[in-house]
Amino acid sequence: MATTLAIDCGGGGIKASVLDAAGTMRARPLRVPTPYPLPPALFVKTLVELGGRLPAADRVTVGMPGMIRHGVVVATPHYVTRSGPRSRVDPELVAEWSGYDARGALTDAFGVPALVLNDAEVHGAGVVAGTGCELVLTLGTGLGSALFDGGVLAPHLELSHAPVRWGTTYDTYVGEPERRRLGDAFWSRRIRQVVDGLRPVFRWDRLYLGGGNSRLIRPEQLARMGDDVVVVPNTAGIVGGVRAWELLGDRRPTP
Repeated sequence: MATTLAIDCGGGGIKASVLDAAGTMRARPLRVPTPYPLPPALFVKTLVELGGRLPAADRVTVGMPGMIRHGVVVATPHYVTRSGPRSRVDPELVAEWSGYDARGALTDAFGVPALVLNDAEVHGAGVVAGTGCELVLTLGTGLGSALFDGGVLAPHLELSHAPVRWGTTYDTYVGEPERRRLGDAFWSRRIRQVVDGLRPVFRWDRLYLGGGNSRLIRPEQLARMGDDVVVVPNTAGIVGGVRAWELLGDRRPTP
C-alpha cells in the first residue's frame, strides 16, 4: 500500500505528514515557518529537509499558493516577496518562479513521483463528496479556491485576485490582516457577504469553508449562510494529499 508525503505550503508556514493509502496520518504533522525571501531552490531544499524528518514515502503531494498548471508555476503571490505576504515584490523572484517546473524539481529532489497543485485544491481533495458541483474556499493569509464537478478537479482560477469592491481583491478583503483589523465578528460578516455574492456565480451543490481561519467564523453568520455551506478542518490540507491523486481526471502525472 502506497504511502504519501503530503506537504501543505502556506504564506506563513509549511506543514507535512506521511499518510497511508486510506489517508490516515502515520506520523505527527511537522511545521516550519515559511522562509523569506524564498527562491525556488530554497523552497525545494526546505521541503526536502522537512520530509527528511518524517518516515520515507512512496510519493509526494505538495499544495502551494498561486496558479499552478500541470505542476508548473504560472504565478505565486507570496513567494515572490522579499519578506512574506504583502511585503515588497522582488522582480528577480518573479522571474525565477514564473514557469518554474515545481513538479519536475520535486520529483528529482525526492526521488519519487510528485504531484504539485494549488493548496486549496489539495485541501478540497480531502473533503469533497465527489457528487455535484462542489466549491472549496480556504481562509488564511488570503483566500484560496478550488472547484470540483462530480469529484473531478476543474482548471484552477485565481478568484482571490478578482476585485470584490472599491478596487479591493478578495485576498485583501477577507485575508488575515483584515481579520485582525476588523475582529472576528465583523470579519465573519464579510465572509457571509462573500458567500452570498458568489452563490449566483457558482450555483454550487455544496460549499466547503476551510483553512486556518474558517474555525473563527461566528456561528450566527454561518447559520445565515445556509445548510449547503460547511466548515471543514484545516487538516484537510494534508489529508487531501492522498485523494488528490484520484481526483485529477486526465491530468495525472506520468510515473
